[in-house]
Amino acid sequence: MSDAPLMPKATAVWLVENTSLTFDQIAEFCKLHPLEVKGIADGEVATGIKGYDPISTGQITREEIAAAEKDPEHRLQIAASKVRVPEFKKPRGARYTPLSRRQDRPNAILWLLRNHPELKDSQIIRLVGTTKSTIQQIRERTHWNSGSLQPMDPVTLGLTTQINLDFEVQRAAADRPAAVAAESGASLLPAEISTARDEAGHEEEHGGREERLDADSVFAKLKGRHQDEDDEE
Repeated sequence: MSDAPLMPKATAVWLVENTSLTFDQIAEFCKLHPLEVKGIADGEVATGIKGYDPISTGQITREEIAAAEKDPEHRLQIAASKVRVPEFKKPRGARYTPLSRRQDRPNAILWLLRNHPELKDSQIIRLVGTTKSTIQQIRERTHWNSGSLQPMDPVTLGLTTQINLDFEVQRAAADRPAAVAAESGASLLPAEISTARDEAGHEEEHGGREERLDADSVFAKLKGRHQDEDDEE
């Protein structure tokens, strides 16, 4: 909270008209120059300004003014406000681009669209300070200067920093795998499943080979037995 009262000049007018405070006391309390307060008292400054009562608004007490009137060396102290006023923060507007570099923005947008198609329009807007309609026109080649555009790195042009560009690219890449996986549908099987299948197939093949070898040996034995019977006859 500022130490100066609300409406300093109007407050000074009221103090000059309604108290016997010195010019220095009023000037220090209202954050004005003593000569300016003197000009108010002489009617040369703040003509037409209506006095603003600091007592009724709770900015100072009557006891504080009375103490200062008795002692010219006493400095007025503003009363602590019982209402906390939130600090005003200026809303953040669109990214400002110097006039000398605004003509390079379409070239930077074209470079981003070609080299980083994963970037969203909102990310490109943050990087080079453009509009969504401009991005759409350059993407669809309907921009009034499409024939003369040349892709140029926005970092080299000074429209953004390498840190900001890398951040947006990494952010876009982090969102991309989930979308790609959803579109592809199929996915690689875990190593445990694929390994188990290979081992099962190997065992099946090996078992079939042993089965075939056993059948061959049985037929060979039977064939030899028939030959022995023929020889005996």
